[in-house]
Amino acid sequence: MTAKGHPLLKDSKAARWTALLIVSFTMFAGYYMADLMAPLQGMLQKQLGWSATDYGWYTGAYGWFNVFFFFLILGGIILDKMGVRFTGLAAAVVMVCGALTKYWAITTHSLDGQSWHILFWTFPAQVWMAALGYAIFGVGVEVAGITVSKVIVKWFKGHELALAMGLQLAIARMGTALALSTSLPISKAFGTVSAPILISATMLCIGLLAYFVYTFNDKKLDASLAAHRKHEEKSADEEFHLSDIGAIVSSRGWWYLAILCALFYSAVFPFLKYATGLMINKYGVSENLAGLIPGLLPFGTILLTPFFGNLYDRKGKGATIMILGAVLIIIVHSLFALPALSHWLVAVLLMIVLGIAFSLVPSAMWPSLAKIVPEKRLGSAYALIFYIQNMFALMSVPAFIGWLLDKYCVVSTSGVAEQTVTRYTYTLPMIVFALIGVLSLVFALLLKAEDRRKGYGLQLPNIKS
Repeated sequence: MTAKGHPLLKDSKAARWTALLIVSFTMFAGYYMADLMAPLQGMLQKQLGWSATDYGWYTGAYGWFNVFFFFLILGGIILDKMGVRFTGLAAAVVMVCGALTKYWAITTHSLDGQSWHILFWTFPAQVWMAALGYAIFGVGVEVAGITVSKVIVKWFKGHELALAMGLQLAIARMGTALALSTSLPISKAFGTVSAPILISATMLCIGLLAYFVYTFNDKKLDASLAAHRKHEEKSADEEFHLSDIGAIVSSRGWWYLAILCALFYSAVFPFLKYATGLMINKYGVSENLAGLIPGLLPFGTILLTPFFGNLYDRKGKGATIMILGAVLIIIVHSLFALPALSHWLVAVLLMIVLGIAFSLVPSAMWPSLAKIVPEKRLGSAYALIFYIQNMFALMSVPAFIGWLLDKYCVVSTSGVAEQTVTRYTYTLPMIVFALIGVLSLVFALLLKAEDRRKGYGLQLPNIKS
């Protein structure tokens, strides 16, 4: 788009795709840190004496500050008021601080033998401090996530929006894939669970520098937008106000999308946290290779999410894509729950299908939000959705699954002292994930019905001809 000789920088393919690649690396580093502990559950148990409940508590800590202290919602408001440059840099700094706190907790001996009772819970001091670092990191990576989403809308609305979001997710999930497939070999090579944490903290520092570089591109984009807008009368309605939050939460379409998001990710992210243990306990995969099978899921999405995003951009059918993804989630977890299907090739096949589902829903879900909510409210709209996602998918469900395993799913315990090994059956957790998938299908259908009533255009292409 141009305005009397003033071209918009985002109309340059080179400029907008360069901006996407830079911010995507920051999220790549964040996703690596977020998921690197999943394959290390066994080593945490052997080296540090963590139980499944300890691990579930640590994993659920990701959402503490975002949920109980509303840091994520505050981050969304700051994003809409202060912009993507300030918010993105602040989020990257917080990620680094959280990662370093977690690294210290895992490596220090000053906490050895201590247990802390805080509020209603008693856990080893090391678990509490590692959880604190993960909670701090969780604030940074979630705020970075909504910031990068708004960056993409800023550069790609009217262009290849779903494809761009799909590619950003694909690059970020490369971080997840590498975390699942490399953190255990790295830990074994160095003889300690802390090695991949240090590597990840270094990557986050590089990600911070990458986002700093992006801010210069963003300033240029704002300059081109300002040159365009000075030919138009600026409306006061373009400014974000706190009252806009009320407009967001009063939208039924937004609620359906938010609940669908929370349910869908509750059936995927907590599963990935325990998938390595599932491979070892049910499918008999060796500990050295167990992380590779869950790693297939994010590797598959690297290709499929952009593919489905491009399909949505050009052909539409966003609501239908989300429904199909929810159906696949139900099928996969139902088959994972069947004790008779215990060959490792079955696990590989199911993980591939889960990867397809994991590509379908996000490729349509995140671009669809930009059709339901005006751009000036997008930061807060994303933040509120991520808040609900944190409450369930990243905090409550992982902690619940850890408790469920220790309470009802222990098959045997062997070894002595720090070398205790506990074996679990994963049938009950898989049934829980399948039921969550059923609920996600219900809300995907409700969203499609609401789109027919309100005319959001979820079934229409994103690229304007």
